[in-house]
Formats: sequence, structure tokens, C-alpha cells
Amino acid sequence: MLKIFCSPSRYVQGRDATAELGSQLAHVGLSGPAYIVASERISDLLGTTWRDSLGSAGIDHVVGGFGGECSADEIDRGTADAREAGAKVIIGAGGGKALDTARAVAANLALPVVNCPTLASSDAPCSALSVIYTPDGEFEQLRFYPRNPELVLVDTSLVAAAGRRYLVSGMGDALATWFEARTVIWAHKPNQVHGGTTLTGGALAELCYRTLLAEGALAAQAVDAGVVTPALDHVVEANTLLSGLGFESGGLAIAHSVHNGLTTAPGTHGYLHGEKVAFGLLVQLIVEGRPAAELAEVADFCRTVGLPTTLAQIGVDVKDRAALELVAERTLAPGETAHNEPFELTPEMILDGIVAADAYGSATS
Repeated sequence: MLKIFCSPSRYVQGRDATAELGSQLAHVGLSGPAYIVASERISDLLGTTWRDSLGSAGIDHVVGGFGGECSADEIDRGTADAREAGAKVIIGAGGGKALDTARAVAANLALPVVNCPTLASSDAPCSALSVIYTPDGEFEQLRFYPRNPELVLVDTSLVAAAGRRYLVSGMGDALATWFEARTVIWAHKPNQVHGGTTLTGGALAELCYRTLLAEGALAAQAVDAGVVTPALDHVVEANTLLSGLGFESGGLAIAHSVHNGLTTAPGTHGYLHGEKVAFGLLVQLIVEGRPAAELAEVADFCRTVGLPTTLAQIGVDVKDRAALELVAERTLAPGETAHNEPFELTPEMILDGIVAADAYGSATS
């Protein structure tokens, strides 16, 4: 198996970075018209900055709407609108689902894509894939693309203003990166780009975890205060770049499959991706039989920053056996990354892991 590492062509991060969007597009040789996938709220927030920044670079743009869910219908609508606009580049601005939609639209039209996350709530921005959901928010499929974004531009001023929960959710997504990549390496399984994991991919995944442990609490406090600090800057990079490169070139395992399984429970739909991944990581560590000290370190971090450690904290009743059985079965659907474990899994093992993780979280909270 060949080892494969992939990444966006250019990553830019910093205070008020949105003002540099036009110059950064020009730097990587992109011109208009640009079609921007963004919600009305994001358009209202950033419309003037886009007009000034893109205008100064001579780049025409059209802002398309975004309904909030990365679904097939939303992607088809965006594709038709971007084609009608004569777009030469697709820009996604907002949270992970808006960026996933932008990547899908760009892939449909064989155009370059630029991702401008306004949150550090997931590791989606740097990747060459989209997570597709039904209009009701249930996980449907992963859609893979041959190219990563040409540019990822992260404005830390927007992240600082967005609220603690979004940053902490990004920490939950990033928290699993090293443990899932470690499992894939251990099992000699392919990563998300169908290759072996390079030393670089593994090292970035581990650095992601160490950065969260060292600075996660300080970064959350900075967002509480609405300010950009070195700790926030480092954790934004961990959530976005380190985790993005680490999961894609490192690989995924049980934690993300449990997330996908949890989307079958309607009570979880109001919770963020990283919140469900964090609980899925506890399940993974238990199913893998990892040392108690390691489980405690992860659970302690979750409690410190405000990530869930019990099912109740993500809208699921541990006594609802039928719902948990459905979660377990969906976790092991064909093609799920849980199958990257070096041993065979059964729904009963996943169900027991979910209940045990809930019990552990309840007992230690």
C-alpha cells in the first residue's frame, strides 16, 4: 500500500483575515466570477468586507444562499445557481456544512474551491470530502473528491466572536484525531485518501492532541471574553489544520462511526458534530480496551472544556434500548470507518461500549 498525504494548496489564518480574501485568491491565481455559498446571516455579517476585498482584486462575485443542511437538494440548487452565474471559483463561508456544500458544488462543476470557515467547530475546511446528510439531519454518505481546497482562510476574529460552544465542538472533533489515526496505523489500514499513513500524518495528528491538552481551556476562556490570544490561535490551528490533515491523511476509526450512528437518534440532531464525536471517542477507547489512565485523561479534558461524556448530554436516553441498538447497527454499516479497527466488531460490542462509556461518564462527572 502506497503512503499518501494530502493538504490544501494554501492555508491562511489570523485576525481580520477576511479582509485579505481578494489578495489571497489572486496569490493562488484565482479570478472571478466567484460564487459564494453562505447563509443569509453570514452574508449580512461579511458582505461589505467581501465587496471591498474582492473588488480591490478585480474579482466579481455572487452570493448564493445556504439553507443550513449539506443535503443532495442543497448541493443541486447551489450547482445550478453557480453554473448560471458563470462561476470560475466556488467559495464556502460559514460553518462546516456550508463548506461541505461548497466543496460538493465545486466538484460537480470541476471548479477550484476556497473555504472560509467562520467557526473552528470541525476539521472540515481542509479536506477533500463532504459529509452528506438527509434534509432531516441524518448521516447519509461521505463524498470524496480528487482535490483539496486551493485556499483555506481562517479569520480568528470571527472565531473569537462566535461563542464557546462552537470552538469546544471543534475540540471534540480534533480530540479524536490522534486516537483514530493511531488505530489506523496500528491496524495497517488505509487512511481517508486510501493510502498508508505517512510519518508526517501521524505526527500532525499527535501534535493536534497535545495542543488541545496544553491550551484548550485557555482558548475557550479567550472566546468567552471575545478576544484573540496565542492560545486561541493555536487551538484554532489544531481544530482546523492539524485535525484536518491528521484525520484525512491519518485515518478514522470507531469515534466517527459512532457519530454517524448517533445521527439515527432524533434527539441528537440539535447537537454539534464534535460533541457527538467526543462521546464516540470514549466509546472507541473502551471498545479497544485502552488503559484507564488514557480514558481518564480524555474524559477529564472533555469535562474541563465542556464536551459531553454521557448520552444524556447529547439527547439520548440510555434506557432506550431500541434506539441504542439502531445506533450500534448504523455504526457498523458497510464502509464505516469503525471497520478500520484491527479486530472484528459486532453491534453487541458497540452497544456495550456505548453503555459503558455513558456509565463511566456518569460515574466520573
